[in-house]
Amino acid sequence: MEKVLERIQTASIGLDKDRFLRQLLGYLAESLQEVTGMDQAEGFISLVGQKIGDELNAHYLQSLKLTSLDRHQIAAVLVDLKRRIDGDFYLIHADERQLVLGNRRCPFGDKVIGRPCA
Repeated sequence: MEKVLERIQTASIGLDKDRFLRQLLGYLAESLQEVTGMDQAEGFISLVGQKIGDELNAHYLQSLKLTSLDRHQIAAVLVDLKRRIDGDFYLIHADERQLVLGNRRCPFGDKVIGRPCA
């Protein structure tokens, strides 16, 4: 039995906490889309995104001791956020109407290839 346990523990499975969580979220989004349809799935995912965004915004404001962010600070926060989750984004353009970010590395890797964009 010990040899079996040792083989299991040293097996090359390619699984860690991050990969497991990415797979879980990917399958959750896929299943939600299959059960509810694309429009409903987008709505649910949008709600989750809004909640995460609100919480992250509060964390950044509190940490920076600010009550709001201007567009340049928002751009810097977005680039920093992506860096913190292992992405590599950069600011291409900022004006009064829009921020345009570029992406050299997606933090979600191959787990979002082929996923529809809203």
